[in-house]
Amino acid sequence: MKQRLDYGSVSPEARDAIYGIEKYVRHCGLETSLLELIRLRASQINGCAYCVDMHSKDARAEGETEQRLYAVSVWREAPFFTERERAALAWTEAVTLVSQDQVPDGVFEAARKQFSEKELVDLTMAIIAINSWNRMAISFRTLAGTYQPAPRKKSEPSPSGKASVHGAS
Repeated sequence: MKQRLDYGSVSPEARDAIYGIEKYVRHCGLETSLLELIRLRASQINGCAYCVDMHSKDARAEGETEQRLYAVSVWREAPFFTERERAALAWTEAVTLVSQDQVPDGVFEAARKQFSEKELVDLTMAIIAINSWNRMAISFRTLAGTYQPAPRKKSEPSPSGKASVHGAS
């Protein structure tokens, strides 16, 4: 597959508009590990190879296990996700697939039990951002496998409040 165009170079303003949401999400207080799980799940649903590659790499860099990464697509059957993560993954699926079933009341109620109102808005903003990145990367065929996570400084602890940001997608 050949990349159609580098949208970030063609229109940095468009890329930066989505990046603005990412900057907000990065500092909203949601756990980085949770954000990477929802980014990975939305990217799987949307079929965005670039973003699946990116967020599996970023999740590993943050200490996520291979077992959990492999099971994100089947999280309902996997016993190693917390109730908060399950609620976030269900919310991610419902918001990503909003045209199919809207967002069912049961999914909202489960999410509401695990997240404050602000956290639920922030989680939704994170889902909006990854869905936007997915649509850009898929439309312009950003090449999977080209992303490398930023190296961590040896003295830098794993940033629990920091989320990866799409530079090319």
